[in-house]
Amino acid sequence: MSEVPLLTVADFEAAAPRFASHRAIEFLNGGAGEGVTLRDNIRAFEQIRLWPRVLRDVSRIDLSIELFGRKLNSPILLAPTGYHKLFHPEGELAVVRAANEAGSLLVAATFATTSIEDMARASSRPLWFQLYIQPDRASTARVIRAAVDSGCEAIVVTVDIPVNGPRDRELRAGFKLPEGVIRENLRHMGVDLAGAPHRPVATEVYNFIRAADATWDDIERLRASVKVPVLLKGILHADDASEAVRRGIDGIVVSNHGGRSLDSAPATMDVLPLIVAAVGGRIPVLIDGGVRRGIDVVKALCLGATAVMVGRPYCWGLCVGGEQGVARVLQILDVETRMAMGLTGASHLGGLGEQLLYNS
Repeated sequence: MSEVPLLTVADFEAAAPRFASHRAIEFLNGGAGEGVTLRDNIRAFEQIRLWPRVLRDVSRIDLSIELFGRKLNSPILLAPTGYHKLFHPEGELAVVRAANEAGSLLVAATFATTSIEDMARASSRPLWFQLYIQPDRASTARVIRAAVDSGCEAIVVTVDIPVNGPRDRELRAGFKLPEGVIRENLRHMGVDLAGAPHRPVATEVYNFIRAADATWDDIERLRASVKVPVLLKGILHADDASEAVRRGIDGIVVSNHGGRSLDSAPATMDVLPLIVAAVGGRIPVLIDGGVRRGIDVVKALCLGATAVMVGRPYCWGLCVGGEQGVARVLQILDVETRMAMGLTGASHLGGLGEQLLYNS
């Protein structure tokens, strides 16, 4: 890894451009349009103040959590992110090994550059799988079947990007997938996935891999077709959260695609309380977007999130140090979360709540 001390996630962000191509970094760091939502995701965390409590026994701090019957060491999950071989030659396999070491849960991406079968074989821990509904529903079913047959314990359906958003930074960098970097989970589609570039597209509204005609009926059929939990990723509106519960969905991820779809969409932390209220404790509510430090994890949990997902942070770690870099980023977030909990007087996740947030 870098000879410069890597003490925070921000240190890894600063170091990452030294280890990956300019195009890869612009893909990783960029957002939609002018990046308003991308910046707001971070700003929303910064504006929340924690309210310390004292003289509480915090000699043992427990971060463990149970999701869908599975006990996890931490409420910090690895969000689905694509194209890991852009950042390190070992790609997703390095991330799988780091997640195993940390006892963390990885949500494998449809656009992974390693197949879900190979990722599952390399993992000693459960995986979840992120899904895009494709125009060809038979192809979608095939991807789901591969994930479930590989032992994935949940399907996370991304629902917030039915059409393309403008990816200005990717366009300016001339981003495309380099030779040999392939969407392994979509090989069966019969297109030249090796040669066809990923297109941030300046003029094309639609994407041949994502279904613009997907509706709640598709979600309901998908829910009925699999025996593992199904979560929807990309919920920002309370009415959509309520509809998800009504349709039998098992969990929600409050997400704006990391600020990469609709620019000027609200920050995830700004809408989290609305989603939590709409769900009313009936299903887990996860959140991603803008998590950079352990204090961010604690703030999200105080506002009612069941768990958080991080994406860019572990990808920066992958750029800088492969498996060791990812493991170090997860360790930093774990330690910082324990520190923040101890300093607010909470020894376990059940002790976190709005009573620890200061509203001036």
